[in-house]
Amino acid sequence: MTDSGPASELQAGESVPDAPAEAERTPLWKRLAIMDWIAIALFVLGWTAVATGLLPAHDARATVTRILPLLVFLGSVIVLARLDSEAQLFDVLAFRLTALGRGRTWVLFPLCVLFAAATTIFLNLDTTAVLLTPVLLATARRARMTALPLAMTTVWLANTASLLLPVSNLTNLLAADRVELKTLPFARQMALPQLAVLGVVTVALWLFYWRSEPTRYEVPPQLRPRNRRTFALAGACTVMFIAGILAGVSIAVAAVVTAALLTLGFVRWDRSSLSWNLISWRLLVFVTGLFLVVDTIGRHGLSSLVSSLIGTDPGGAGIVRAAATGAGLSNAVNNLPAYVAGEGAVPDRNHTQLLALLIGTNAGPLITAWASLATLLWYERCAAFGLVVPKARVAVNGAVLAVLAVFAATAALAVTG
Repeated sequence: MTDSGPASELQAGESVPDAPAEAERTPLWKRLAIMDWIAIALFVLGWTAVATGLLPAHDARATVTRILPLLVFLGSVIVLARLDSEAQLFDVLAFRLTALGRGRTWVLFPLCVLFAAATTIFLNLDTTAVLLTPVLLATARRARMTALPLAMTTVWLANTASLLLPVSNLTNLLAADRVELKTLPFARQMALPQLAVLGVVTVALWLFYWRSEPTRYEVPPQLRPRNRRTFALAGACTVMFIAGILAGVSIAVAAVVTAALLTLGFVRWDRSSLSWNLISWRLLVFVTGLFLVVDTIGRHGLSSLVSSLIGTDPGGAGIVRAAATGAGLSNAVNNLPAYVAGEGAVPDRNHTQLLALLIGTNAGPLITAWASLATLLWYERCAAFGLVVPKARVAVNGAVLAVLAVFAATAALAVTG
């Protein structure tokens, strides 16, 4: 009996290389990905602006104070999601979706849409981009399906399904704080816009990517979790997190408690899966640096430009201008600085206009690769899997969807007021 894989190709007398040891011998700077360098550059630029006085220290302090609870939440929820991944929660759910579809593509399609949307809504869009993308790509391989339709399902829904709850997107957390809405009131305000967007995205996914797929796929063999105890605890902690935020518990508290509980379970039952890589240092550094850089640029001209684009009209014209500006700036720069700059331009009393800006920055960044952090992370995951993304096609289809989705959601927001 022979083993398959790289080890079987070794000649007699050769040994299997020690990958971790080789990685340790590689200089740290060679192990950094492009996104790592971007995060470091932003962090250095931000604090350089503070050190040189381009951004006054009291402004920097106010910014860090504002985002600190968001960083605690973001760091904790990523740990929760990554431990869910280690427990194979996403893998088992993905298998069960293919089993429910029973080999019929038209049944699997809405199930994948719901799976990606629910992951984004309850566990944050970056979870969908980083953790769900490789799961669905692997599912496509096991089911002998084309990978691109499932990949596009994750990236489009990572962005567009992030309107409903404050936890779904960092921009939502900022907006909810600004308009002073808790989780359920925020959800009531954004429910119709979110439904409108999901309807448009579902149709676009089917027409652009899924319609040409074969009508049948191969149901992969049953997948059982490696460790039933960590799998069960991961499911329980995720349900607890969702229930907590819906019940009005502080999102930071809900994330920290459930992540800590699941970590303790891994300490007890699967300690080898724990590492410092569970903490998304890059994301935390990226967000901190980005906020400081945007604050600096805002003080030196960006705020005036964005104010002229958005205006101060609280009515329909102002809503449309805010949504269009948010979507346009997101694809030109990135949706997080687009929202932060736009938020400063919207008058405090114009709550609906601010939510329209949010629609533009969440449902609009579908054209360029840098339009959102989730999209950048998605491209990274696709490259790691070996999937070549047709960038021109994705950009053209994304432009069509961005216009339709932002229009539909903005119209729905105008109806709900």
